[in-house]
Amino acid sequence: MDSRSSDVSARQERGETGGWISTPVTTDLLRGALDLEHTEHGALPHRLPARARAQCSDGQLAMAEAQPSGVRLVLRTRATAVELDTLPTKVAYRGAPPGPDGVYDLLVDGHLVARTSVTGGNLRTVDMTTGSVETRTGPVGTARFSGLSAEPKELEIWLPHNEITQLVELRADAPVEAVPDRGRQVWLHHGSSISHGSDAASPTTTWPALAAFRGGVELINLGLGGSALLDPFTARALRDTPAELISVKLGINLVNADLMRLRAFTPAVHGFLDTVREGHPSTPLLVVSPIHCPIHEDTPGPSVPDFGDFEAGKLTFRAGGDPAERAAGKLTLNVIREELSRIVKQRAAEDPNLHHLDGRELYGEADTAELPLPDRLHPDAATHRRIGERFAERIFGTGGPFAARDD
Repeated sequence: MDSRSSDVSARQERGETGGWISTPVTTDLLRGALDLEHTEHGALPHRLPARARAQCSDGQLAMAEAQPSGVRLVLRTRATAVELDTLPTKVAYRGAPPGPDGVYDLLVDGHLVARTSVTGGNLRTVDMTTGSVETRTGPVGTARFSGLSAEPKELEIWLPHNEITQLVELRADAPVEAVPDRGRQVWLHHGSSISHGSDAASPTTTWPALAAFRGGVELINLGLGGSALLDPFTARALRDTPAELISVKLGINLVNADLMRLRAFTPAVHGFLDTVREGHPSTPLLVVSPIHCPIHEDTPGPSVPDFGDFEAGKLTFRAGGDPAERAAGKLTLNVIREELSRIVKQRAAEDPNLHHLDGRELYGEADTAELPLPDRLHPDAATHRRIGERFAERIFGTGGPFAARDD
């Protein structure tokens, strides 16, 4: 018996055979995705368009952009129960204990009311010593929410930010319909794994999601774990996506990957911003430099795994470069912050809607004593909340570059 037949049998045992209405998952039900691919199992949301995906064969990028950080189903219904069949693809590391299943957050009229997870699914096991990846296929599972009011309401099902999620079937015990445009400004954000949500507790508690709630905006999160690398196809995706507010958080992945030297970095940043401006010539555009990260403040990359506590389930990182290599143009976080500040100041003379934020205002040296980065690179759940609150206060708050203005 396949997994979908098993789900039907389980509903029959619970006496739930009648009244279920299946609704196709289409783009009008989704927010936060730039593309929807139809697969043999259902629909797969993507956060980069197909043209961009075709221009890069990097496995890390392919995994990151297909993990639906910030992607949610938004629907209007009287249903008291909703089920979403999905086929997740989870990630594990060879030699380490498996991590927890991804989380689905349910918001009713804007308020978080329930969380659940889906077991099973596919499993990608990564060998950190060799870089090899082994994939094991698994069954479809079901995220189920019940006990809801029968009154008309708006539901948002936020998909796991850290699992590729194929949407197989959406069911409810009453009709569902798409929610029209709510008239909110769209905030389009690009960044690294920190923006993607690494080590956040759930999809609505990544720092961009928290900031978006406080700012009252619709989030499109192009935080791409390990992949904020000034790629031209990402700049074109930002250029071509309608938005009223745009931010780009740049730096840490360039150091992690030891991808380029200062000579290449400066024109690459200019080119990236030039491309975004082709589609958004006067949109408020914020450039954010890296948060404080002690291992790379003055030491170049690459970032390399430290396997000292790996068998105990703790993966940490260290800087693989030498501070002396800065003289040869290798990038550190302090070098990047200084250069981003200079670039924005130069461009802002002719672009009054271009703004800069030093990432240490979101998480600085003083914060590391209270909330150290557990793996030396990524913030934990409490730090995501702090970063989100500070971003909202400085950027969406009174006097900030994204503050609401009376026209």
